[in-house]
Amino acid sequence: MKRVIVLLTRISKIIRWISYCKKHNKQIYDIVIITVFNILILCFITHFLDVNLKINILFLLPTNTEIFISKMSNETIYNPHVSVDCVIFGFDGEKLKILLIERNITDQNEPYNDKKLPGSIILTNEDLDEAATRVLSELTGLKNIYLSQFKSFGNPNRTKNPRDIFWLENTLQLKIGRIVTVAYVALVKIDRKIQVKKDNTQACWFDVKDIADMNLAFDHAEIIDKGLEHIRHRMDIEPHLIFELLPRKFTITQLQTLYDTVHQTHSDVRNFRKKVAQWSYVVPLNELEEGVPHRAARLYKYKK
Repeated sequence: MKRVIVLLTRISKIIRWISYCKKHNKQIYDIVIITVFNILILCFITHFLDVNLKINILFLLPTNTEIFISKMSNETIYNPHVSVDCVIFGFDGEKLKILLIERNITDQNEPYNDKKLPGSIILTNEDLDEAATRVLSELTGLKNIYLSQFKSFGNPNRTKNPRDIFWLENTLQLKIGRIVTVAYVALVKIDRKIQVKKDNTQACWFDVKDIADMNLAFDHAEIIDKGLEHIRHRMDIEPHLIFELLPRKFTITQLQTLYDTVHQTHSDVRNFRKKVAQWSYVVPLNELEEGVPHRAARLYKYKK
């Protein structure tokens, strides 16, 4: 009877172990199932047949498991409950843009397409800022980008769409439940060359005004709205941030267009030029626009 109790205790621990592995990694879960089956057979032999077996645990594991375990030690391990999403803004001289990733899903043999913000589940060994920097580097190849954390999003319903869960679980090979995401704003000069480093990833610039009519993953529409509010507020406090979006040489018209778009206003041209004339950090150049169909305007630069 004592041996039966011991055996049942061991089985209980094994079941808890299996439950944990099923939640966090399907590959490990598959290996555990086979291994546990072998262990149960050995437990039966040792407890009920009084056979004393000394077997290396690796003999109980499936074929190639040693190779798999070796690879696992070098693989990235994700925290499946926390993510970062980056709202990357750019300005093309006429319109405020946002960088989005095309997402293609085949769900129940039906293709589905939408767009999402650049983002990632965080790694277990990195903090939030490191994760956001990694996302930007992997996506754009750019460094020294303005990056600011602005809000966290933890509504339990943000992962209620089965398509989002299906895509994420297949991408990461992880069981996904509730995810809290921490959002960042990044400001990029569009004239900087973006090199997408991730395979099978298509990133494109879209007009911010078109976002309302797009199919977006998760709660990314809300995140974008809050990101716009954040840069509007930050530019009131730190006016120089607007120059993170402008090209290094710009016209007053471009500056006004961007200012009005961010602040959702329509400035009077004369009044705006008077305002800019008081900004000592906006310096006129002895250069004019080139290759434009209209009268070439004077160029300016931002002096830090």
